[in-house]
Amino acid sequence: MQRKKMSLTLSSLLAAACLFAVCSSWSAEIPAPRERISINDNWRFTKGDADGVGDALSYPKLKDWLLPTSAELTTNAAILAKKLPAGNPVENISFAQNNFNDSQWRLLNLPHDWGVEGPFQQELRGETAKLPWMGVAWYRKHLEVPAADAGKKIFIDVDGAMAHATVWVNGQFAGGWPYGYSSWRVDLTPFLKLGADNVIAIRLDNPDKSSRWYPGGGIYRNVWLVKTAPVCVAHWGTAVTTPEITTNEATVMIQVKLDNDSDADATVTLDNQIFELNADLSRGKPIAAAPIHYQEIKMTARRPETMKAGIKFPNPKLWSLENPQRYVVVTSVSQNGKLVDTYETPFGIRTIEFTADKGFFLNGQHVKLNGVCDHADLGALGTAINVRGLERQLEILREFGVNAIRTSHNPPAPELLDLCDRMGFLVMDEAFDCWATGKNSDDYHVLYSDWHEQDLRALVRRDRNHPCVILWSSGNEMPDQDKPAGLVMAEQHRRIIHFEDPTRPCTAAVSSTKAGFTDFVNHFDVFGWNYKPHAYARFHQAHPAIPFLEARRPPR
Repeated sequence: MQRKKMSLTLSSLLAAACLFAVCSSWSAEIPAPRERISINDNWRFTKGDADGVGDALSYPKLKDWLLPTSAELTTNAAILAKKLPAGNPVENISFAQNNFNDSQWRLLNLPHDWGVEGPFQQELRGETAKLPWMGVAWYRKHLEVPAADAGKKIFIDVDGAMAHATVWVNGQFAGGWPYGYSSWRVDLTPFLKLGADNVIAIRLDNPDKSSRWYPGGGIYRNVWLVKTAPVCVAHWGTAVTTPEITTNEATVMIQVKLDNDSDADATVTLDNQIFELNADLSRGKPIAAAPIHYQEIKMTARRPETMKAGIKFPNPKLWSLENPQRYVVVTSVSQNGKLVDTYETPFGIRTIEFTADKGFFLNGQHVKLNGVCDHADLGALGTAINVRGLERQLEILREFGVNAIRTSHNPPAPELLDLCDRMGFLVMDEAFDCWATGKNSDDYHVLYSDWHEQDLRALVRRDRNHPCVILWSSGNEMPDQDKPAGLVMAEQHRRIIHFEDPTRPCTAAVSSTKAGFTDFVNHFDVFGWNYKPHAYARFHQAHPAIPFLEARRPPR
């Protein structure tokens, strides 16, 4: 692989943001615009499993039921060919039924980490805090869906659930996701009863030997009900890049992928306009007099379309550590001359550059990365997302001189990246703690062959528009780093990352000195070292064109 000094430019919009689309002309009635509703409140919870389940919902027996959920995130033909089987993997599970009496279950609000509630147990492992985060638990929520939602697509978006989540709607298996750190979506539409009470049940299963640190247990991140028209922006379907930035002008490219989940063709129009974003998140002045306009986008039934266009504007205010200035794209979608959807998407503009001889540059200015490896828990608060807790953590780290965060060793909560965007931190966004070879008997290696592509694409596609993210890390101290198969895996990860985001470099945190002096090095854009300061000079001499960083250092 040819190497040269790496220079990248990009802008970002918040990963949670979506653009709104319209329904196709198949119906005279145009459904209402997209809604994104928090459904964190009023869940019933119990530890333990329903009678008679046994190992029938173990991953080996359930994976053919789960894989169809990931179809939008894979190019694997075998997975794309899979459809959700008819019926249920286990019939008549009591905890999933509408008529099950859950009144004796605990009533709580999400996010929730059952493990941190204790009690401490001395017989449990110290590395995972001697807390009872492992085992099976169920959550149930009653949800009324108005009859007026007929014709809409309705999804549940889960920012994170630990782990091996399965979703049941009115007693029917709807989908799920095994990796506890990924964000994911399940289509509820086929299973809902309109104008009636519905029950969503979510089962989690945390294997005992699945983690080397405290992972928590439960639906520990936010959960959303998303309602869209059949024609809408795809899940995480936007990407904003800035191929040209100078002190006088910036070119912003906005890419939007639209899905047409209907049985008829559709014609829509799309407009994007950019405004400054004030500190209070209100709109400032427009940066262009006229919006970017897409006229009469023709969409075939059941097929997506991707639209891309750019706009130049003068004197851009760059996102930086000292002044994390952002803008907002206001996207409007119309059908038959009628505005049907509007969505505001914050983003930032900046350049990044990694060099082998001079280090890292942000907006052309040299920046020393003073980083920390930041695990997902909040200490005594556990893993349940608490935005003020995250913000306080970043405030304290800044007082220590920290300007960079490594999300050790998994995809972070969306709220962490939102805060880093707003507060001016740089982020190394990490995917996995292992690849095909594990460190514990039940860790990610059990899922790797079936899910690494989908989990890696989910990470990059969700987070690719945050200005704080400067690196994608595909792993940490992977046992595969010294194996021939590791080279193949590393290159596959690099290609997935660059397909989803060609603007940022990929790296990994390597703990083997040997791996730094083999062809393994050539499958990363920036090489990451853990605990190997004695190898730095020799590495630079052997690979003078390859940038490297210290992803973790030994105590001084």
